[in-house]
Amino acid sequence: MLDKTFDPAAIEQRLYAAWEASGAFAGGTRPEAETFSIVIPPPNVTGSLHIGHALNSTLQDILCRFERMRGKDVLWVPGTDHAGIATQLVVERQLREMQTSRQALGREKFVERVWEWKAESGGTITRQLRRLGASCDWSRERFTMDEGLSAAVLKVFVALYRDGLIYKDNRLVNWDPSMQTAVSDLEVESIDVKGHLWHLKYPLADDAERFIVVATTRPETMLGDTGVAVHPDDERYRDLVGKQVRLPLTGRLVPIVADAYADPEKGSGAVKITPAHDFNDFEVAKRTKLPAINILNRDGTLNDAVPEAYRGLAAAAARKRVVADLEELGLLERIEDIVHAVPHDEKTKTVVIEPFLTEQWYLNVQPLADTAMAAVRSGETQFVPEHWQKTYFQWLENIQPWCISRQLWWGHQIPAWYGPDGHVFVEETEAAALAAARAHYGDDRALVRDTDVLDTWFSSGLWPFSTLGWPDESEDLRRFYPTSVLVTMFDIIFFWVARMMMFGTRFMEKAPFAKVLIHARVVDEKGQKMSKTKGNVIDPLTLIDQYGADALRFGLAIAAAQGKDVRMGPARVEGYRNFCTKLWNAARFCEMNACDPVAGFDPASAADTINRWIVGETAKTERLVREALEAFRFNDAATALYQFVWNTYCDWYVELIKPALMGADGALKDETRATAAWALDQILSLMHPFTPYITEELWAKIGERAGGRDGFLMLSAWPSYPAGLVDEAADRDMNAIIEGCTAIRSVRSLLNVPPGAQVNASIELNGKVERAVIEQFAPLFARLAKTAITFEPVSGEATASAVVSFGAFVLDLTGHIDKAKELARLKKDAAKQDGEIAKIDAKLANADFVARAPEEVIEEQKERREAAAAIRDRLNEAIARLG
Repeated sequence: MLDKTFDPAAIEQRLYAAWEASGAFAGGTRPEAETFSIVIPPPNVTGSLHIGHALNSTLQDILCRFERMRGKDVLWVPGTDHAGIATQLVVERQLREMQTSRQALGREKFVERVWEWKAESGGTITRQLRRLGASCDWSRERFTMDEGLSAAVLKVFVALYRDGLIYKDNRLVNWDPSMQTAVSDLEVESIDVKGHLWHLKYPLADDAERFIVVATTRPETMLGDTGVAVHPDDERYRDLVGKQVRLPLTGRLVPIVADAYADPEKGSGAVKITPAHDFNDFEVAKRTKLPAINILNRDGTLNDAVPEAYRGLAAAAARKRVVADLEELGLLERIEDIVHAVPHDEKTKTVVIEPFLTEQWYLNVQPLADTAMAAVRSGETQFVPEHWQKTYFQWLENIQPWCISRQLWWGHQIPAWYGPDGHVFVEETEAAALAAARAHYGDDRALVRDTDVLDTWFSSGLWPFSTLGWPDESEDLRRFYPTSVLVTMFDIIFFWVARMMMFGTRFMEKAPFAKVLIHARVVDEKGQKMSKTKGNVIDPLTLIDQYGADALRFGLAIAAAQGKDVRMGPARVEGYRNFCTKLWNAARFCEMNACDPVAGFDPASAADTINRWIVGETAKTERLVREALEAFRFNDAATALYQFVWNTYCDWYVELIKPALMGADGALKDETRATAAWALDQILSLMHPFTPYITEELWAKIGERAGGRDGFLMLSAWPSYPAGLVDEAADRDMNAIIEGCTAIRSVRSLLNVPPGAQVNASIELNGKVERAVIEQFAPLFARLAKTAITFEPVSGEATASAVVSFGAFVLDLTGHIDKAKELARLKKDAAKQDGEIAKIDAKLANADFVARAPEEVIEEQKERREAAAAIRDRLNEAIARLG
């Protein structure tokens, strides 16, 4: 017997353990079948499941479960990223709490400590993915620092170095002075802060009474200025180009150069150039051959390149002193209060990231980018939605050398060793480096290994083929590469998708994915981006605890329209918990009415109109779901299921068959029981990719009543039907009955007719439905719409019409409503909606409001207007019917 209520907590852990223990998630178990493979975007080993992970993993799992049921050999490779900076931060924080540091431990002991932390705490997110129901092949779980992936990293680095694509260079990087390492753009977050724009006066070298005014948000960097730029067409400064200014506080002479970067319309039109501490200035310096002076130490304090008075000062202190000294010299023209974006570290959001001139390892990615672009242009890899390929091309067509080195201890140490004279030997192992040194020098020499590690994105860029066994020629690599689809968010098209495409096309000579599915971000129910400061962050694990994994998964899927943000909140998930409950209750209804599966039942054999109709609706739903999933339209598939399960099966079919189940016709009763059970089984199969727990549980429980089933629902076949299951006559007749009942119910509800009141209604048909059909199902109108249908005209003081596609009903509501009172109420409510629409229209017509309001607020206003207009139109329709 099914429990009275569905309790997700009682079944989820049990079912997942059974699936995993049985090997149900394993790939490679159907050697003759077509393959379907996905590699999971590896979450950071430090991470916990957030709502974005939940969406991404849900979409992947839906595809994997769908294709597994379609008979494919499915491999979903899970794993985690070693997350260099994030992991080192976590372990260093622990060491500080223990009154020690990584420097005190030394590199070898520190790395050992990180591995210990990973063994103890690194599995958090994979355990959480299991809670979500992710059917990954955990026997193939990978880690970007495991032995196999590390071998792949070394091989790729050495190969690219030997091809002349990896080299060392002095360039500007994003520098974290706290961690004292270069960081990627993804690890930098621009934060708006209140600040100042200082307007400084630089005296000309040959005329101390004449000045050029420059503006800066960071006066301390002027100590590293090596030039002043003006636009070549700016008449104000044409006579000054080629001359020099005397840099205040330093006494250095720096030239005035012409460059289009200077904007004559901004400020004075002149720009100070600090090549070592500004990315734009660095490019200006390359064009105009200005030198670069680095004025910062690795910890962000000022170094010995500045006058002694400023050495050792942190940026804030140096800024204060520089401004004071300039003001004392009369060289501070004015200070302007501004709000400006300042780059901070993405993790703590407290450390200002500095542009910093330093020697790093670089990868010339242009040749790799060319092949990566060619793979998309040829159609070898397709983006879904297609418009994202424009973003992909835009980045690759303007790609710059990639800084691949990081000054960390946790990560893949760069395989480069230096001889006594600085000669570099790049090899996969130390033994190979020593052998190369022996060949170079003619005898054995001591070598020192480069202390830097590789950017985390370097190893994750190899993920699609390194996880399958490369550089070995493994069976998994042969069978499952290229993978079928990558599911990821738009924000890492540059950082990850493009790099996997570059590495895959170079080292595998094939693009790593047939499709790249780009989904949107998850926002709150109002369409606003989630953030801790707004207090609108949603914890998916809390939602699972409250409503179950199935409800969360279905809520995410039905909201995941291509190209649109996914709106999510507790109320939505609660609604889909109610949907799961509806399915559970339908199964209980079948159980209580002995609607059990019948072995060998042929749905095409159903003779009753209602049963033929539900069989056809089931077949139509399967097609809608299948085609939507094949096109990655998860929301359309979920919507089709929701409408079929809630509306068609539960609200209508269950109600329509009650007379047959309670009647005396034994043959009809048997057919109805078998059909109801068959349709419920099909629902469980169609729903399974979206809601695996409740469907697996019901499948097993229902199977027990039918003598047991072999294996799990997740490994059963996807529904497949013969042609001809859709009976057009049954479809037309039942849709007419449903449309008629729905129209009558709507009129009754709008006009406040008491729910239990039995009313009379006449019907006029337009020829689309036979009179015999209405006569046959008249008892259903009486039971489901509390309306007695007649073909004779009705008359009374209060009548209302319900227009349908096959004619019109006229309801006699005399004695059930006060016509004048209802008309007044309806007109008042309609006027209220008109007022709401007018208010919204005024807002949207206000150019200032539209310019200032975030996009999500504009969308919310438009949605509110649409809803108000729909209510208003419905009320006006009711007024017309009653009038």
